[in-house]
Amino acid sequence: MSDKMWAVVKTRPEMGADYVQMPIPVIADDEVLVKVQATSICGTDVHIYKWDDWAAGRIGAHNLPQIMGHEVAGEVVEVGRAVRGLVVGDYISAETHIPDPQDLQTLLGQPHIGSRMKILGVDCHGAFAEYIAVPASVAWKNDRDIPPEFASVQEPLGNAAYAVLGEDNDVAGRSMVIIGDGPIALLAVGVARAVGVTNIFIVGKYAFNLDIARRMGADHVLVATDDTDRVAYVKDHTRGYGADIVLEMAGSQQALDEGFQMIRKGGRFSAFGIASQPKLPVDYNNGIVLRGIQVHGINGRKMFDTWYRVRNLLASGRIDIAPVVTHMFTLEDYVAGFDKMLGRPREAAKVVLFPDPSELVAARARRGQ
Repeated sequence: MSDKMWAVVKTRPEMGADYVQMPIPVIADDEVLVKVQATSICGTDVHIYKWDDWAAGRIGAHNLPQIMGHEVAGEVVEVGRAVRGLVVGDYISAETHIPDPQDLQTLLGQPHIGSRMKILGVDCHGAFAEYIAVPASVAWKNDRDIPPEFASVQEPLGNAAYAVLGEDNDVAGRSMVIIGDGPIALLAVGVARAVGVTNIFIVGKYAFNLDIARRMGADHVLVATDDTDRVAYVKDHTRGYGADIVLEMAGSQQALDEGFQMIRKGGRFSAFGIASQPKLPVDYNNGIVLRGIQVHGINGRKMFDTWYRVRNLLASGRIDIAPVVTHMFTLEDYVAGFDKMLGRPREAAKVVLFPDPSELVAARARRGQ
């Protein structure tokens, strides 16, 4: 094995990234070295690629260069001396939130939101490369029936599953509004259908993505920018009560305002969307307190309950995420992938990159392309 690899690296605090050679990681005793088979582009990667205010503040120019990316599927090719339960040849993905074992949240069973948690591709080198070093504590063994182009998407699919299922997993037979039409919202539609939500609404802006929502199983598709009274529509189709569950995945004032009006008394409001401005007004008294609304902030996935459920949903065929994986490129062609993610109006959902061109050929063959 050469001591160099190709990687997509954020080298400068400005728009874009570079495809350059980097040293293959030298793993620590508690890590595994993974040969990346597929890696997918996330909204976080887009923030870093654009180098917006969030990226500049969260990462900082002083930490560059840094390999981008965090959604991954690949094969273990080396195992650290202290690692148990993983061997060379294992097919894994990675929980991207790397917990600190001494965080209070970790000790209380919430490692995905620890105060000193680190994130792959944000706080350390990431997955847009031929190889990545992954702490064994966050490695997740994949079912080999799940192809790499889907296995790499389990991380955002886990976001969707956690948002849909909440803490109590009590969703069967209920109604749900999903506000937003990004990739995780589209995945949430599929999860909701698979786990028994019986009346699924989605509110979005882009015709391309809303068509995917229909294919994923949405019962009602509403356009956020037209003159439809969306609140009245939801109530008209829920016997006047409003939806049992609302997932806010847009991060906008309109989404908050309409979402809290669409939910029934005693319902659950899952907040996932990241707003461009951190403070948005909410009708605290009449929107939440006096209506007994449960508000659940979603950050990441439950380790590893959500991963277990997602793997089973994919491997069993109960959910088919093929409509959401709209584009696939080689890693070297990463600019085309980011162009698809940045294009407006949207004409892409999930974009997957392959370091080895033969993996892309195989993935296209599986899809009849």
